[in-house]
Amino acid sequence: MNDQLIRESFHRLILHRLHHARDTLVLDELGLRHGKCRADIAIVNGRLIGYEIKSNEDSLRRLEEQIQVYSAVFDRASVITEKRHLESVVARLPKWWGVILCELRRDGDIGFETVRRGDLNVRVDPTAIAQLLWKAEAAEILESLGEPPNLLRECRSVLYERLAAAIDLAQLQRRVRDCLRHRRGWRYPRPVSLGGD
Repeated sequence: MNDQLIRESFHRLILHRLHHARDTLVLDELGLRHGKCRADIAIVNGRLIGYEIKSNEDSLRRLEEQIQVYSAVFDRASVITEKRHLESVVARLPKWWGVILCELRRDGDIGFETVRRGDLNVRVDPTAIAQLLWKAEAAEILESLGEPPNLLRECRSVLYERLAAAIDLAQLQRRVRDCLRHRRGWRYPRPVSLGGD
């Protein structure tokens, strides 16, 4: 199995209901920390949830960095992996991360089994969450908070730092999730065929 096959099956078999939920955005390859890494699958609804796929074809060389970046942003995170990497992945992950084992079944489909249920991440980084916004979105939120016009013209890193300091974490997370779900002219996930065709 490769990442693409695992991803398509996970969308079709596990996430299919979320694809049709009005308040939920499901997408592939969400950039984190301005492209430092990408979440293989991200779910945006009342939480930010990330999935990293590690197939047998993958190396675990970048896993430590991916764990750090995901942990700064996501409320919940899980690794989807095959048996070859399972023991090593479990040993490296923080306890709050979930682990999902995928295996090719006799019928040719992929089965998914939860090895470890994830918990809520209590150490997200407000600045990393703010960085999910476009500069214009961050400026609009800051303007609504009464920040002066000269601040709104600063570079995006200044806006993100200011935004992270200006409002409490729960409000920041809610506003970022709302921006992601309601963006216009952004990329949209490829429709997933629920019929397998």
